[in-house]
Amino acid sequence: MAFNGLGEFVQFLEKRGQLKRVKTPVSNILEITEITDRVSKGPEAQNVALLFEKVEGHAMPVLINMFGNRPRMGWALGVEDLEEIRHKVARMLALDMPRTWQEKAAKGVELLSVARVVGPRIVEKGACQEVVETTGFSLRRLPILQCWPGDAGQYITLPSVISRDPKTGRRNVGMYRLQVYDDTTLGMHWQRHKGGTEHQRVAQELARERIPVAVSLGGDPAIIWSGSAPLPPDIDEFMLAGFLRNKPVELVRCVTQPLEVPADAEIVIEGWLDPAEQRLEGPFGDHTGFYSLADQYPVMHVTAITRRKNAIYPTTIVGKPPMEDYWMGKATERLFLPMMKLFLGEIVDINMPAEGVFHNLVIVAIKKRFPGHPRKVMYGLWGLGLMMLAKTIIVVDEDVNVHDLSSVAFHTLANYDPRRDVVIVDGPTDDLDHAALEKNFGGKLGIDATRKTARDPGPHQEWPDEITMSAEIRALVDKKWGQYGLGPMIKD
Repeated sequence: MAFNGLGEFVQFLEKRGQLKRVKTPVSNILEITEITDRVSKGPEAQNVALLFEKVEGHAMPVLINMFGNRPRMGWALGVEDLEEIRHKVARMLALDMPRTWQEKAAKGVELLSVARVVGPRIVEKGACQEVVETTGFSLRRLPILQCWPGDAGQYITLPSVISRDPKTGRRNVGMYRLQVYDDTTLGMHWQRHKGGTEHQRVAQELARERIPVAVSLGGDPAIIWSGSAPLPPDIDEFMLAGFLRNKPVELVRCVTQPLEVPADAEIVIEGWLDPAEQRLEGPFGDHTGFYSLADQYPVMHVTAITRRKNAIYPTTIVGKPPMEDYWMGKATERLFLPMMKLFLGEIVDINMPAEGVFHNLVIVAIKKRFPGHPRKVMYGLWGLGLMMLAKTIIVVDEDVNVHDLSSVAFHTLANYDPRRDVVIVDGPTDDLDHAALEKNFGGKLGIDATRKTARDPGPHQEWPDEITMSAEIRALVDKKWGQYGLGPMIKD
């Protein structure tokens, strides 16, 4: 499933009863945030995507909360349910060698099909350049939100920021917030551990004066989301988007910078930054539920703004969870689970709950096989890409449902001893972790919440059996339930 721009996705959501058009005039300064925050945290029937058609002082409508629940996030990535993504990736990563010629042929056709659709391709024209402004443009004409009262100003919050490694030429696409300073400059909040920052470092080493940058807004929702995926440096985010949508991402060349952008984007902001130039950016109300503090970040100088004739401005808000970004993170979790299992095959499932705002809590169920196995998994995860930023990892047995937080709490509190089962280490932390010992460095906690056996090291008592009813009595009560006069069947 692929969408040629946000307009098609809006129509798709509307047909499925998952979009509400708001025709009452609203302000992009705080008001849209308050409305969206209530909707995203409200009853399921009211949690819909919102298209604000009349934004005060602006002709362009604003789309928000398009990823804001499980069905919408799945549809955005071309599936009916997010679990389908996990299985799709798992099939591609299957390393079993085909045994018969029929299996070899099938595997060959599958790989050839994937290779044909995932790679982006250059086209001559794109809807994103129906209107081109290289002079007289202003960022203020876009309905960019100020999300929270303590924000330093208006922020672009749902961009695909495109840059290239100055040495290798490899493209990186990242989702970094951008603060509007004035009509032609933006604060580029790419954090220390992200690909864009690495491009800045390389440019400084090479004494480059400028880094070309393009900011794409909108297009196929799979393309938008792919910029948020924590991919290894050598994997192009547009290839991931092509894989998810089963169709190559079409790119057009920028009009003022040596970069390519999605042809079906709604808006493109072209520009450059000096790798040595820094300016105070922030504070900003962040996904942790707290304001991230002001700090020095690069400045993007805009050289052109291009757009569709009837462009839709896409945006999101972050704050106390759950919000739209939770479902974007959940899609990342499901997508990367097969990749984690490729390196750590004992992993059964993983959950990064909203309460942990992605990086503060990771719950992982494993097939425990030997002494120290849970610790091996903790260290393995901390050494796996951006999982290095995880503050707390809880390891449970394979039969524990990691998505049932009540069950996780029950088994964790029953199974761990603080002296035997807690691991405390030091390591890198997220930029937004205000509790860390210092910026980007602090402590990490691992908890072995698995059942202990005679093979586990350290002292422990005889481990009791968990209370369960016999299958025969459960079946008997199911059969006789209607005779008890207690209403509809209650399943335990």
